[in-house]
Amino acid sequence: MSLHTRTPLIDRLPDFPWDSLAEAKAKAAAHPGGIVNLSVGTPVDPVAPGIQIALSRAAAFPGYPQTVGTPELREAICASLGRRYNMTALDSGSVLPVVGTKEAIALLPTLLGIGEGLSVVIPEVAYPTYEVAVEAAGARVLRSDSLLKLGPEIPALMFINSPSNPTGKVLGVEHLRKVVGWARENGVILAADECYLGLGWDDANAPVSILDPRVCGDDHTGLLAIHSLSKTSNMASYRAGYLAGDPALIAELTGVRKHFGLMVPYPIQAAMVAALEDDEQEAGQKLIYAHRRVKLMKALLGAGFRIDDSEAGLYLWVTRGQACRDTVDWFAERGILVAPGDFYGPRGVDHVRVALTETDERIDAAVARLG
Repeated sequence: MSLHTRTPLIDRLPDFPWDSLAEAKAKAAAHPGGIVNLSVGTPVDPVAPGIQIALSRAAAFPGYPQTVGTPELREAICASLGRRYNMTALDSGSVLPVVGTKEAIALLPTLLGIGEGLSVVIPEVAYPTYEVAVEAAGARVLRSDSLLKLGPEIPALMFINSPSNPTGKVLGVEHLRKVVGWARENGVILAADECYLGLGWDDANAPVSILDPRVCGDDHTGLLAIHSLSKTSNMASYRAGYLAGDPALIAELTGVRKHFGLMVPYPIQAAMVAALEDDEQEAGQKLIYAHRRVKLMKALLGAGFRIDDSEAGLYLWVTRGQACRDTVDWFAERGILVAPGDFYGPRGVDHVRVALTETDERIDAAVARLG
């Protein structure tokens, strides 16, 4: 008999959501015209040639890369965040490249030492990795979109997500300012997942970063913004993301990540520089998604669905007032796979998430089937 007992980490985590879609996926795949997979946010368009060339040119580098990133990459991150998203007061000590933002989010509570006896707030309808991150660290999950609902309990960390995955909801400047103020008053680290910040569709409700001076002034204390090149530059396969914000938190995370050997590969860092310096490739990809979005919106509305929020991002948050799994089955019968809202928490049970990330030919096929 073993003298040691343990609880495998996997036993603390929820089931992997997409595993529950196997039956619906098989049904959709059986459609005579083939499956249209709108259940995931995986880019399908090619990476821009300039990014590919930068990757290739750096491929001969033989040594270990630095966890903190090259000076060129840190400079490019700061410059692009200022130019694209109006983030000021950033320097090389306030940014950090990461091996994809899913990894960064999943490890964030652990790397910050937030574990047993502490709590973390996540949105009521949320990207599943927030919950996984908290459970993996041994902390307690609090689902809330309202500071008032938290009561007397003060969490150690709060995740917010604007634009939201899955809903596409955008939090305005006033809302973000209140959240930042509350976090600072209570000593709570505020981590904002802003991976869809560059994909706003409503000029009257444009997405804003927590590091925008209209939200936080020039003080980034306690704030972390999480960014990715997976969506805006089709670099999901590169695992290219970065954090920005409070230099003290960035330094803390850098030190722990050094111990863990968490380094973005050198050729990927070079490709990131190329992507961050080329605004045209990002703008061109956004136009492609805008075209697909209009087609899908028109078809979904014509099929009797209501589209809620969806002000930004790569998804449409859709309902006909029925259980989300029934809606998933309705789509699957037409050869279309979508994500059920219950993936994202109890408040998502009557919605489905419809992604814009399929080729033009497959989007046209979905439109025809919905019609």
